[in-house]
Amino acid sequence: MTTSYDALIIGGGHNGLVCAFYLARAGLKVRVLERRHIVGGAAVTEEFHPGFRNSTASYTVSLLRPKVIRDMRLHERGWRIVERTVSNFFPHDDGYLMLGGGQARTQAEFARFSQKDAETLPRYEAALERVAAVLRDMALRTPPNAGGGLRALIAAAAQGRRLSGLSIEAQRDVMDLFVKSARDFLDGWYENPFIQAAFGFDAVVGNYASPDTPGSAYVLLHHVFGEVNGKYGAWGHSVGGMGAISDYMAEACREAGVAISVDSPVARVMVDGGKAAGVRLESGEEMAAKIVAANVGPALLFRHLVDSSDLTPEFARRMQGYKAGSGTFRMNVALSELPDFSVLPGRAKAEHHTAGIIIAPTLDYMDRAFTDARAFGWSREPIVEMKLPTSVDDTLAPPGQHIASLFCQQFAPVLPDGRTWDDDREAAAETIIDTVTRHAPNFRASIIATQIHSPLDLERKFGLIGGDIMHGHMSLDQLWAARPVLGHGDYRSPVKGLYMCGAGTHPGGGVTGAPGHNAAHEILRDRSVLGRLFG
Repeated sequence: MTTSYDALIIGGGHNGLVCAFYLARAGLKVRVLERRHIVGGAAVTEEFHPGFRNSTASYTVSLLRPKVIRDMRLHERGWRIVERTVSNFFPHDDGYLMLGGGQARTQAEFARFSQKDAETLPRYEAALERVAAVLRDMALRTPPNAGGGLRALIAAAAQGRRLSGLSIEAQRDVMDLFVKSARDFLDGWYENPFIQAAFGFDAVVGNYASPDTPGSAYVLLHHVFGEVNGKYGAWGHSVGGMGAISDYMAEACREAGVAISVDSPVARVMVDGGKAAGVRLESGEEMAAKIVAANVGPALLFRHLVDSSDLTPEFARRMQGYKAGSGTFRMNVALSELPDFSVLPGRAKAEHHTAGIIIAPTLDYMDRAFTDARAFGWSREPIVEMKLPTSVDDTLAPPGQHIASLFCQQFAPVLPDGRTWDDDREAAAETIIDTVTRHAPNFRASIIATQIHSPLDLERKFGLIGGDIMHGHMSLDQLWAARPVLGHGDYRSPVKGLYMCGAGTHPGGGVTGAPGHNAAHEILRDRSVLGRLFG
């Protein structure tokens, strides 16, 4: 006997949970289907070595929308964010740059390299904040859908009014950020290469591209529109790891009446007469629902879970060409001690250990990392961001021991010359360890265990096609109303009743909750319209 629901959610990642929560709160009978043994998608905390737990994929917090936090009452459930004292620590061969700790402190740090750049910082931060404020406002708004008639025109006018209300200088900054490369954008502000790199790093996070790639400046902006504990642009650590966020979201869902099933991989979205009819699990079990919301990337949804015969040939062609692959290689490392950096010696916990530790000294270094990856498969000198979560949360490892999260770029989603990541993942991991050890000579010797997530591992484990942590490139042709494709930027798919609620929709990647929130809004809008017409 087929079980029926008002709505089925494919994927128990954070956006799927957010979508399920809002639908259930509105009175719908909802079930979440998660393929893994735990909910959270890429926002999970797992034990990767006996006694060592970590956020094994997504690893830091800023972009989660305050409205979602309030509505799901995450803070009341016990969620707590530890802010970084300083944002980032950039070790160089002959020194270091520290970013954060307040504008005056950052200016003093910049003045060691360039007095002009130190004086520029307040104007730069003010300019970025003006644009970031618009993004925050747009994040929880459905983009106007091309071909969507009067409603789309009204939405376009409303959202365009916010942009047109900016000063001409701010409008120029918007244009620069959306179309320029990160290098071109930063060249207009800063002269020192180390300082340019401190801001340019955000342009290559989850972005298989060079800082010279047109449009990469937008990715820089995407990573600064968040906030932590009411502080704009701040990043922090979720106590208990990223899985704590997902656990509290799941608690909110269950209180609202959502049924959550783990170990329940979906094999097919069932379509009848051009309309969603439910899903079939890999076990063969079928569940009926007129509403199906997919918290998986567009590449996975339309290449694997929806039969091509249920799509128009043009849409199917577009989805075959949908760009996915973020160039990301992720490692979790158990350590016997903290890294001892040559440029800032010491194994006792210090301020820089609590920061994001970034090995990417210049934009030229980042560009070489990308060109290396395209030619050889991965960077011979990769971009590495290291977080040491045990420096602020000692519950994650045995006393006196530590964890390193290594987020690394650039690693080709598909290796050249017919090689596979199954063959080369260990060699790539050794390159990453060598890179860190060049700056912290005790690092290799302190390693107790490693967990490796190559792009292929990320695809197999988390369903991220091409290992893409963003569910698709954050390029101009795949943003806002064109995410995932023009004509379907409003969370609706070509199959009536099949919606998209993951990071492959506006506003894109990161732990934001916005796609889940917005998709639920559109689902309830459609349901309300149908109720008025046929109720």
